[in-house]
Amino acid sequence: MTNDILIIGGGIIGLAIAIDLKLRGAKVTVLSRDFGQAASHAAAGMLAPGAEKIASPPMRSLCLKSRWLYPEWIRKIEDLTGLDAGYLPCGILAPVYKLPQAAEKTAAWLDKEAIQLYQSGLGADVVGGWWYPEDGQVDNRILVNALLQAAQTLGVDLREGVAVRGIQQKQGKVSGVFTSEGELQAQIYVLATGSWATQLLPIPVRPVKGQMISLRMPKEPRQPLPLQRVLFGSETYLVPRQDGRLIIGATVEEVGWTPNNTPKGIQTLLARAIRLYPALENWAIEEFWWGFRPGTPDELPILGTSSCDNLILAVGHYRNGILLAPVTASLLADLILQQKSDPLLEHFRCDRFYKKSTPASLVMNLQPSTVSDSPLYPKIEEKPTPTLLPESDELMIAGRKFRSRLMTGTGKYPSIESMQQSIIASGCQIVTVAVRRVQTKAPGHEGLAEAIDWTKIWMLPNTAGCKTAEEAIRVARLGREMAKLLGQEDNNFVKLEVIPDPKYLLPDPIGTLQAAEQLVKEGFAVLPYINADPLLAKRLEEAGCATVMPLGSPIGSGQGIRNAANIAIIIEEAKVPVVVDAGIGAPSEAAQAMEMGADALLINSAIALAENPVLMARAMGMATEAGRLAYLAGRMPIRNYASASSPLTGTIS
Repeated sequence: MTNDILIIGGGIIGLAIAIDLKLRGAKVTVLSRDFGQAASHAAAGMLAPGAEKIASPPMRSLCLKSRWLYPEWIRKIEDLTGLDAGYLPCGILAPVYKLPQAAEKTAAWLDKEAIQLYQSGLGADVVGGWWYPEDGQVDNRILVNALLQAAQTLGVDLREGVAVRGIQQKQGKVSGVFTSEGELQAQIYVLATGSWATQLLPIPVRPVKGQMISLRMPKEPRQPLPLQRVLFGSETYLVPRQDGRLIIGATVEEVGWTPNNTPKGIQTLLARAIRLYPALENWAIEEFWWGFRPGTPDELPILGTSSCDNLILAVGHYRNGILLAPVTASLLADLILQQKSDPLLEHFRCDRFYKKSTPASLVMNLQPSTVSDSPLYPKIEEKPTPTLLPESDELMIAGRKFRSRLMTGTGKYPSIESMQQSIIASGCQIVTVAVRRVQTKAPGHEGLAEAIDWTKIWMLPNTAGCKTAEEAIRVARLGREMAKLLGQEDNNFVKLEVIPDPKYLLPDPIGTLQAAEQLVKEGFAVLPYINADPLLAKRLEEAGCATVMPLGSPIGSGQGIRNAANIAIIIEEAKVPVVVDAGIGAPSEAAQAMEMGADALLINSAIALAENPVLMARAMGMATEAGRLAYLAGRMPIRNYASASSPLTGTIS
């Protein structure tokens, strides 16, 4: 089935975009695992660009524009549904515990006495505060329900219970999405999955957990509720709802995907809230919950175009998803339907996180002094490595030609500097990168994306750390996106690793074959890491893999070629390149593998863990070429008896 526009994600952002597009005449489908469990339900609903003191000028402009859109946007939703959308332009009071150093242009300062007139009962530590009359709140749960009703009224195709498992791409465009209900296609795709965006694309969005709690405010007959104002404190906020609930939020926890409320989190919330407004310590607890905010490195959203021509991004709204819903919908609808890009969107592009080197720069993008002053890593000039190999002797993988038959990695080096210089010294043209570790900035992988000039080195994303076929398939898709974001639009390579065994790190043959079959269907050039099993190698070749990569011995062991007989069979039978991967510890072993007829080698640990990685990298590059030359030359026959080198005739007696 083909749709005009397919939106992945059924939270407030996805629904807002769908409604705006539908009102302009587009055919729209929204996919959601569970509309009722979207992160939008876990928010407090403050509309507070003033009280939050947003530092980034573009972000402040975006938030102010959205706040200005709110009244008309809410009226439109309420007219469509006949429902109250929970909007209240009530102003926000921001008490402080320390006197400010300077005035604010958009807020009125209230001293200790004056602020008690705006809201009585504030804590003794409050010395004054700011009044933001243009800020407000919306009951996010009521609003999301109204948006769902509006989408249904307009005829948006809402698909609940649909999990998106992968985004298929072809020639710079999304060609379809793989879901729990089969493949779906559209002309335009919008990704609005919040914290879960990184499970589909390698974009820098992470979950930031927030715990919240609600109390029931006491209500006396014919008396107003005791807490009338939204209080935005330095460590907490209190949002009174018109139905008598009081929302208290929120913790900010960098704990990955760790779920659930915790005693520490709830205790922290209550202690901060009681300090701000002591009377609530005796109010009834009604509910507590938690959710994941979609955070980005600079805490700004990712909006607009992507590396695929027909994929629009609307993720990473962090703490401002409710506030930014109207402006996100308006700007992206203009972009999708009119190809009109508001100048504001330039500040929220996804590629702001990826710095591309210029072709004129050094391969490793180093300042000259950073290496020349190091006694351990002598400066290696970037220049063509002399070779005796004939011009016609090229390594061909999935239609792409390479002069070097040595591939290297990026892990285990003592520093980024030594890794950079080792890659130059090796003369390699293919470097494998662990997608998961780069994505999460694991130790030793910080800044890796920027450290290598990917206009000159071909990236080989790998699925290291994946224990199942399903994990490997998902990470492979992320790797393809990562390569595109770094400028390699046509890179469909993946080094496939499925390794459930934590001790010996031996690959799972069944999982590897299953993942390879699926990835080949999705257009990947699959380079599978396997045991030296000739039958498995043949099966993988038949499945369409671009190479096979038998191990010489366990990863990182440095044991050398322990299964030469099996590797020899694989080399003899294979019609695709054979790359010996893992276990090589010395240049002599690299030469041995190449003399056997291997098409290429992948060596990482032997270089990275050497006392001098740069010199070892050069040695491995030379050994790889020496082994290849020896293979092409053909070795002498092995004889049972001696044969004199000098002639036995014509000697002087």
